[in-house]
Amino acid sequence: MSPDSPALRHLALDPVMARIIAETPSPKIFNDYADDLYMALLESIVSQQISVKAADAIFGRFRALFPDNYPDAKALLLKTTDELRSAGLSFQKIKYLQSVATFSLEKPMDRAHVDAMTDEEIVQYLLPIKGVGRWTVEMLLMFVLNRPDIFPIDDLVIRQRMMRAYPEQTNGLTGKPLYKVLLDLAEPWRPYRTTASRYLWRWQPS
Repeated sequence: MSPDSPALRHLALDPVMARIIAETPSPKIFNDYADDLYMALLESIVSQQISVKAADAIFGRFRALFPDNYPDAKALLLKTTDELRSAGLSFQKIKYLQSVATFSLEKPMDRAHVDAMTDEEIVQYLLPIKGVGRWTVEMLLMFVLNRPDIFPIDDLVIRQRMMRAYPEQTNGLTGKPLYKVLLDLAEPWRPYRTTASRYLWRWQPS
């Protein structure tokens, strides 16, 4: 991202964020499934609570179960549990993947449909899918739908990095009081909280 970009100029008005940006390489933008929210959701569920390396291997084996490596929703729902388990999926994740498939057959998930929604409308639209929580949708908003003003406060790394960056304001705080302070600190970053969060993830505090 160019140092002259509107997002970086705006964020640099916060002296702490200006220092983080100066110390941190420009974050990489991951956007593998920009036109396929269905696939992005499947991948996010497979990736939950396991390493990137393990997730990539399991997702690759999962895709290999289908023609053209594409787990079409109807074909996915026809797979037996044993077939899906052979890819390394847990019983719980199999149920979650089936929930995504069922949802996609019942409701539209194309970009034209979701792009017309606000950030919060997309959150509420996708939350009924089993295995999909607010954090999961926020990651999709940031890295797939490229929404510019997402602040994933439920992300542990974001909270930890902000506490390191703003020790005076956050010292000794936990729970709701901490969340309130973090939200207040992030408020001046609008409408570029996605960019700020990407820098926080990549920042390596000394």
